[in-house]
Amino acid sequence: MSLKAIELQIAIPKTFEAGKIAEQKQQQSQLAQDSANLQTEKQALKSKETVLKSSPYAKMDGDHQQPSEESQQQQEKKEKEQQQAKHPFKGSFVDYSG
Repeated sequence: MSLKAIELQIAIPKTFEAGKIAEQKQQQSQLAQDSANLQTEKQALKSKETVLKSSPYAKMDGDHQQPSEESQQQQEKKEKEQQQAKHPFKGSFVDYSG
């Protein structure tokens, strides 16, 4: 395939334009990736600095109950609820056939 002089006058500038466009798209994707990384780092730093859960000892109550007693009561209450909550059909029937 041979190119004529007129075809080269059109083809060469189009090649440069296509190269520039490809480079711009690559730079845009790189900038988007950098921006996403920066945003992720900021969010990670913010989550490290903020308090997500407060401990039960940090609460200020009007009554002067010991925190250990309060946590023991809560734990006992959870244990009682777990014992009371039974599965509707597990453990109530044993199949001996087979």
